[in-house]
Amino acid sequence: MSTSLSPDAPAFPAAVAYEFAMSNRRLWRVRSLVRRVTGADLFPDHENLRTFAEDMFRTDPVAERFVDEVYGTLGGEAARALLDQALTDGLDSIVDPPPALVDLFEEFETVPGWVDPDLIAEGEAIWRRWGTGLFSVAGGITLEMYTEAAVAKPLSLAGGYAGDNALRRFLETSRFWIDVSQPGALLTPGSQGRATAMRVRVMHVWVRRTVAEHPEWDRQRWGDPISQSYQLLTLLGGSVVPAMALWLTGVQTTPREIRVLLHYQRYLGHLLGVRTQWYPETIADSLRLLAFVTSTRTYDAGDDGAELIESFPAAFAKSGSTGLQRLRGKYNAAMYAAYSSIYMLPMTRLRYRMPSPVPGMLVIALRLPAVIAIETTRRISPRFRRVHEKWMCRHRENWHDWQTSGRPAEYAHGKGLRR
Repeated sequence: MSTSLSPDAPAFPAAVAYEFAMSNRRLWRVRSLVRRVTGADLFPDHENLRTFAEDMFRTDPVAERFVDEVYGTLGGEAARALLDQALTDGLDSIVDPPPALVDLFEEFETVPGWVDPDLIAEGEAIWRRWGTGLFSVAGGITLEMYTEAAVAKPLSLAGGYAGDNALRRFLETSRFWIDVSQPGALLTPGSQGRATAMRVRVMHVWVRRTVAEHPEWDRQRWGDPISQSYQLLTLLGGSVVPAMALWLTGVQTTPREIRVLLHYQRYLGHLLGVRTQWYPETIADSLRLLAFVTSTRTYDAGDDGAELIESFPAAFAKSGSTGLQRLRGKYNAAMYAAYSSIYMLPMTRLRYRMPSPVPGMLVIALRLPAVIAIETTRRISPRFRRVHEKWMCRHRENWHDWQTSGRPAEYAHGKGLRR
């Protein structure tokens, strides 16, 4: 085995342990075994790794120009009102719209030729079918990446997912997941799902910009905040990863449905401004990229990561509540402690002060036979499938309304950092 890197090695940020992954003898043996068994490498090929590295230093120039020119000229309140008008009434409703807004919406409204509307609709339906299961698995697997400063530092500086704000921002993200999976959400002009996607896209620009200018951010070490590559990983966190992880709690997603989700997430990413040079369109390519990312982690998030991880399950307890509210809060806290335990790697979880998962795990174990029976019936009975989807949609709306007390999501931008 050669331990020297080739001159054309991908130019990753310093925090990505590429050299370690390429030279580590144990990893090399695992990769050799995978090649012998499957005929393919454990990691993506060199060209895909090269573009993945480049995309860690790429962001969203079209949306950034919009923020520069429109917010910079009109101010935050007027610019947001203009954006809301374009999303609600269409760009044609605005007299003499700013060129940057026109460019943003021209890109946003253009549906790429590769989009299959039937697959998009099916992907939306799968997310609806998962109900609050999507929230639980997405919350748990996200904690796994909070060990990396490239992910944790922007969230810690912005403060949205830290401390007492953890639940509020998670619920905003949950509202995003609900909005973009309503029937026709992604392809219907003027839909709430498309509007939410655009607002999140603009919010990312603000977070990215303020974090990049902060003295704690090191571009050579981490790349750009909320880079194209890390947004790509978020899309895999809405397709391959949860589809496979949910099997642990009895929720069944077939390989074909995972491929549907990859297509659905690719277009959702398009609406969010994700323009990666390479998108893994197969399950195998997705798993190769995830294996590479897992093997190159450096666990450098420190206190920022600890705060984000430890804040999450504790936030559901709703301290200060009484009566039924208090009991429901304690139940949700116990369940999310269990989900965090299921969906995080054990060696990661042991690094942090996490609540006991035992009570929630007992609930999951007790209801597992019923979940399996429901999932099996859903797959063989179209009528039951329709009833099941309606129930899961109603449940996720009720869950979200109770958690937020009916407070709407803000997707606020233009605010400063907390330190």
